Amino acid sequence: MIPIAAFVGKSNSGKTTLIEKVIGELTRRKYRVVSIKHTLHAFEIDHEGKDTWHHRKAGAVMTMISSPAQIAVIESVARDYSIEELCRRFVTEADIVLVEGHKETKSPKVEVSASESIDDLLCLEDEQLIAIACDTHLGLHVPCYPRHRGDLFADLIEQRFLKGT
Repeated sequence: MIPIAAFVGKSNSGKTTLIEKVIGELTRRKYRVVSIKHTLHAFEIDHEGKDTWHHRKAGAVMTMISSPAQIAVIESVARDYSIEELCRRFVTEADIVLVEGHKETKSPKVEVSASESIDDLLCLEDEQLIAIACDTHLGLHVPCYPRHRGDLFADLIEQRFLKGT
């Protein structure tokens, strides 16, 4: 199975900024990266009036749009799928899957924190915690790197998951 690493943390902690840097660095190193953004909120990527919107409103449970450069799938679901289920179902050609959010995943995770206190960490007791991204060294059992150093997190992911890929 393709390795998965999740970047988790409270809202506005810098998850998106960090994961964008890590994706850029791993891509620069020639790895094929898939990203999954998890949200608890409803979202709409299909726009009213577009053909795919009409297909879904007519009752299609899945709509796909395909071009020579991109494919997008919009599927109505009855529950929140685990990251592992999503990967088994949709991810085929990647070296690594990086997830933003979904702290409940059983996959290894990096916690991103804007706080300077260990009391504010969400995953401190999680056995899958592999590193913390924060701007203060917290002296914990896992590596702690500055949030702006996407290269250090790319190194960690490469060493832990991608050697030999």
